Amino acid sequence: MNNSRILVVDDESNIRLLLEEILSEEGYEVTTAEDATTARAAKRKQKFDLVLLDIWMPDTDGISLLKEWSEAGELGAIVMMSGHGTVDAAIEATRLGALDFIEKPVSLAKLLRTVEKAIAQNRVSDQRRNLLPPMVTPIGKSETMRVLREQVSQVAHHDAHTVFSGEPGSGREVFARYLASLSGRATEPFINATGSSMDATNSASLLLGNGREPGLLEQADKGIFFVNDLQDMSQTTQQLLSRILEQGRYRSAESTTERLLDVRILSGVPHGFEQNSNEFHKELLSHLSIIVVRVPPLRAYLEDVPELLRYYVDFLVDAENLPFRRFSVAAQNRLRNYPWPGNIRELKNMVSRLLILGAEEEVSLAEVEAQLLPDSQLEESFIKQDLLSMPLREAREHFERDYLSQQLILCNGKVGQLAKRVGMERTHLYRKLRSLGIDFRQTGSEK
Repeated sequence: MNNSRILVVDDESNIRLLLEEILSEEGYEVTTAEDATTARAAKRKQKFDLVLLDIWMPDTDGISLLKEWSEAGELGAIVMMSGHGTVDAAIEATRLGALDFIEKPVSLAKLLRTVEKAIAQNRVSDQRRNLLPPMVTPIGKSETMRVLREQVSQVAHHDAHTVFSGEPGSGREVFARYLASLSGRATEPFINATGSSMDATNSASLLLGNGREPGLLEQADKGIFFVNDLQDMSQTTQQLLSRILEQGRYRSAESTTERLLDVRILSGVPHGFEQNSNEFHKELLSHLSIIVVRVPPLRAYLEDVPELLRYYVDFLVDAENLPFRRFSVAAQNRLRNYPWPGNIRELKNMVSRLLILGAEEEVSLAEVEAQLLPDSQLEESFIKQDLLSMPLREAREHFERDYLSQQLILCNGKVGQLAKRVGMERTHLYRKLRSLGIDFRQTGSEK
């Protein structure tokens, strides 16, 4: 008998029932979910050997859910399903980490072959992944990264709740894990969740348990609980967590006794979160932001790009069995002068695509250029970042940082040229660059 666990996610009840019957008869342990919310809850409760995920669903589509799990490091083995399959959807799903793609109505023989192959492939990947040491120490020899690692090391030994602020993809979770590895809780559980996964309807059961499974706080007991994108947590959940922090104790589901809260909470929030206070419960933010660590965007330490490229090539070759390739000097130089609007996540995804799609051992400049955003889109990604949703002060700061970072790149890092280009007196410009956290020290004396 096969005891592998499979999660079937499809909004059509007849499809769920059919797949459950077929796979159960083959000896698989099957769980079904009718939407993304139910699927998230199921994945939190137990580990699945395979997820069969429909693309077209009413609340959150399968591609979006796949991307969410991929970015949270919770991907596992996933096979996409669709009754309206397209080449573009299959390519996007594969790029995001799906193992395969099958069309509905599903052929019985095709279904069983795909399931068996995906589970076997995932087991091999798990064995290989277990041999790899995790990237605990953030990569980079620049002054920016050295100072940041020292700051994290300094606060790690205190047990205060800590906020990591930064742009999406900048590595907030990497630094949270780095802090955990240096703290007195290093050998205890590290439990992570996203704010969006805790809505008003499930917050109590997620945090406190449901009688069958322990809640996230109990799972993280004596360890660390990391919540990324805290701003997406529902107000109901924020109030509940704030009350628990205020009292310093909580009662698990169906328990008659209270437990002391022995958990250090780390959280990831957007840059400028202090000005977006309307997204946060005031008391909760006060509890959690005792220490604030600001994670810079990748464009603030571009000199580390070659080292990051080498790291991710080695990591993806070992972890995902991708073919080895090296970046040419011209390609590395081009990427050192690219502003990386998607930060570390964008760099990792680009390396993955180039390893998958390339034929030659050396990654050429032409291949890199083909992967980069056109200038028109790049400008839009910096100028049009939903500024209307921000308070005026944050929107102005956001615009100024991206504007001056881009202009500095166009001036080849020469602050003197930048002052002439933007029409600012150099002393005032230095002060502005410092206040925005833009690293100009390597070329600050250039004219």
